[in-house]
Amino acid sequence: MKIVLDAMGGDHAPVVTVEGAVETVNEVDDIEIILVGAEDLIWKEIENKRYPAQRISVVHASQTVSMNDEVSFAIRRKKDSSIHKGIELVRNGKADAFVSAGHSGVVMATALLRLGKISGVSRPAIAATMPTLKGKFILIDAGANVDSEPENLFQFALMGNAYAKTIYGIKDPRIALLSIGEEDTKGNELTKETFKLLSKTDLNFVGNIEGKDIFKGNVDVVVCDGFIGNVVLKVSEGLAETILRMLKKEIADIITGRVAYMLIKPAIKNFKKKTDYSEYGGAPLMGINGTCIISHGRSTSKAIRNALKLANKFSKEGFKDTITQELLKYQKQIVESPQEPAIQGVI
Repeated sequence: MKIVLDAMGGDHAPVVTVEGAVETVNEVDDIEIILVGAEDLIWKEIENKRYPAQRISVVHASQTVSMNDEVSFAIRRKKDSSIHKGIELVRNGKADAFVSAGHSGVVMATALLRLGKISGVSRPAIAATMPTLKGKFILIDAGANVDSEPENLFQFALMGNAYAKTIYGIKDPRIALLSIGEEDTKGNELTKETFKLLSKTDLNFVGNIEGKDIFKGNVDVVVCDGFIGNVVLKVSEGLAETILRMLKKEIADIITGRVAYMLIKPAIKNFKKKTDYSEYGGAPLMGINGTCIISHGRSTSKAIRNALKLANKFSKEGFKDTITQELLKYQKQIVESPQEPAIQGVI
């Protein structure tokens, strides 16, 4: 598979992006990487590294999208950016997937405009993988849509279900709807109407879930609108970092702190690993007619490496075809449901 990597995307690009690319081709045999960005800077980073030369190539892009650029400005005025040129390579069939740790808004908008949506998808969504006490779960939507309709959340559930089955091998994913209470009468009109739609299918829909329960590991997919999902994602990241800092500070304040720290150091290390975003690499933009992985702006080379691996897996599995099949299957179930008339506009 040929994966395009936005070499200029992220807080530490192109140092970590190039390093991540080199680590990937040295570790994985079936990936070719196209680095897109400022050619001179890329070659400067890569010239002294050891790697199979035939599996990394460079495409020059004269512009870079900064994190301060407005989406509309970047799309109109920066058509030679590493994001735009990288996605064009996928659109033209010269690559199978695109990975970027750059401006997520520009990546989403460019992917939507240049690649388009999978047939039947009303809105794309970001699917973020998060840790639990028992493993992990998929949070969808994690930030692509500020305002959503019940039909959108219904489709997010279908895409999350397909993700859990195809990529993580979960046979019958447990799907929950994020709300302010477990009862189907709790929540706003958006969650109540979405609850009705999901209840009509043979999905393993377990009902509503409260925020305090999503990390217990009792569900595999948590569905919400992008505004709430992004808040959940950012609060979770900040909380994990704060807990680690507070724990280290408390230990340091104890007279025997040094000994105590050495005793629990392995546990702290494991906790940090489980809550580290770099373990998951990035979040796929679901519903786009192509594979697009959005990574954290603070991505390390490890995060880039895992994002490239995820993009490779999505491409090999033909994931967009899986989503199309899921949409057609459950559209039929909604239409044929005897409970009440189908909501017009679903799928």
